[in-house]
Amino acid sequence: MATKPTSSAPSQRMLRVGEQVRAAITQVLQRGEVRDDVIEKTVISISEVRMSPDLKIATAYVTPLGISDHGAVIDALNRNAKYIRGRLGPQLRQMKYMPEVRFRDDTSFDNYKKIDELLRSPEVQRDLDGDTEEQ
Repeated sequence: MATKPTSSAPSQRMLRVGEQVRAAITQVLQRGEVRDDVIEKTVISISEVRMSPDLKIATAYVTPLGISDHGAVIDALNRNAKYIRGRLGPQLRQMKYMPEVRFRDDTSFDNYKKIDELLRSPEVQRDLDGDTEEQ
């Protein structure tokens, strides 16, 4: 009898398919197949695609480069999600179901920046200097 995994971590299959979907979306955007002024004018980095356990929903985390208003680009991508999904077919023809694509703003870089600022703060530096003097 097969047991259901208790971990909430993604399976190897979910990670592999997510990477294939990320590469396919990147190719569609690089070729300029999406006719939207906001998307055409913006360089978009897709950092990760997370797949649902049934592989029917792909959530793409994107970062528009050089633009402060990420919301407009995310909205434009979500407006064109069905078209992008249709263009993924040739690269993902081995999949039983073509996943529904959703786009979300990738905030991980902001989180990394906050952590870096905290580590460079005078309070943390003072604590780190105190540790080296004791040794």
